Amino acid sequence: MNCYFDYSAPKDLLKGRVIVVTGAGDGIGRSAALSFASHGATVVLMGRTTSKLEKVYDDIEQAGHPQPAIIPIHFEGATPHDYEMIAGKLEEEFGRLDGVLFNASILGLRTPISQYDTDIWAQVIQVNLNSQFYMTRALLPLLEKSTDASIVYTSSSVGRKGRAYWGAYAVSKFATEGLMQTLADELENTSSIRVNSINPGATRTSMRAYAYPAENPAEVITPEEIMPTYLYLMGADSKGTTGQAFDAQPPKV
Repeated sequence: MNCYFDYSAPKDLLKGRVIVVTGAGDGIGRSAALSFASHGATVVLMGRTTSKLEKVYDDIEQAGHPQPAIIPIHFEGATPHDYEMIAGKLEEEFGRLDGVLFNASILGLRTPISQYDTDIWAQVIQVNLNSQFYMTRALLPLLEKSTDASIVYTSSSVGRKGRAYWGAYAVSKFATEGLMQTLADELENTSSIRVNSINPGATRTSMRAYAYPAENPAEVITPEEIMPTYLYLMGADSKGTTGQAFDAQPPKV
């Protein structure tokens, strides 16, 4: 069952927390990083394009929020060893992690399975699924050092009900839901780490514009408008909530 509810986050919700955000350079990841920082978190910005991460870094600093950190990473090419090295750097710098938002994804092709390019299929699965598994495994020991850690995976409506022509993207999001549920079940009685997923819904991002080129962006809500669910899952108010599939937008009537 999918979950949605209104949430108003207290200003100091994430004070003192260290939170990793992947795909932090633009779109939902950028908004999440800024939102987490504005509620007191030290945010670790991860993504492919350093210049975009630096712009988010500057925006956070200029707003007077806790100083963030930047870790550029190319999710398609990164190996399990690369993620272990990142975990080592994070441990050295911060000693623990209190949260991870897995937001980075690529769309791939909108085409029938029968015509799907095999190289692009492998690329989408690598970025949207395999990299998350590698990174999750590497960061779990750091998350265990927190008394209240949260892992949030980014899903999609096409990862909960398959839709024609969404190909590897849809399949990767189904697998993301499976990763979330499996990990949540493994940790539920042995760890304080909670694990959930968010379906952002139709949101004004570059990926959405690419997928729906004829759509009027002004008719789609902004990433900033869906942040309440992200804040809820990263903060202490969601303690004990795990293995749940959340929707960031209310169901359409």
